[in-house]
Amino acid sequence: MTTTVLLVDDHPVVRSGLRTVLDTDTVHVVGEAATGEEAIILTGHLRPEVVLCDLRLGEGINGIQTTAALRGLDPAPAVLILTTFDRDADILGAIEAGAAGYLLKDVAPEVIIEGIHRAKAGDMVLSPELATRVLEGVRNPLPKLTDREIDVLRLLATGATNKQIAKALFVTEATVKSHTAHIFTKLDVDTRSRAIHLAQQVGIL
Repeated sequence: MTTTVLLVDDHPVVRSGLRTVLDTDTVHVVGEAATGEEAIILTGHLRPEVVLCDLRLGEGINGIQTTAALRGLDPAPAVLILTTFDRDADILGAIEAGAAGYLLKDVAPEVIIEGIHRAKAGDMVLSPELATRVLEGVRNPLPKLTDREIDVLRLLATGATNKQIAKALFVTEATVKSHTAHIFTKLDVDTRSRAIHLAQQVGIL
């Protein structure tokens, strides 16, 4: 039984290499996308059973956001993340978005092919090490931000100053500083840039 696959990666060389090693008797690559937005459109047209998606996709939505959008389609493909990034927040974010698994790009082609078939069958595809880390993350998840903290974080992501954020939200600068401090504590970061980066990776932004 052949499994149809859509490749999603912003590097043409990577997509070409993956197509070469994956297009076999049991896997058929039906298309390629360079962005998450393109992946969503192509999935609607091509109806792949599995989407093999990178985590970082350049401009536009990232792999986690793409996964969530793809899983909301009808029919929804299984989404398997294939990336070089193995941060816990990335892994948990992908799983929470509905990914069927998470593989690193340094695995053998046979592992990717097996993962594709397992994802199609509805199995969770994770190496033992990553599975352990996901379990730990589920036991100790990132604290949830309040709606107002998310509002502040979104404005921080635009480069707005505390004064500008205060004006936009009709609060005092002291209140903005308080919200920012709570955000930093909850996300376990110490700078705006790290807070924004982490929030983007786990799908908060």
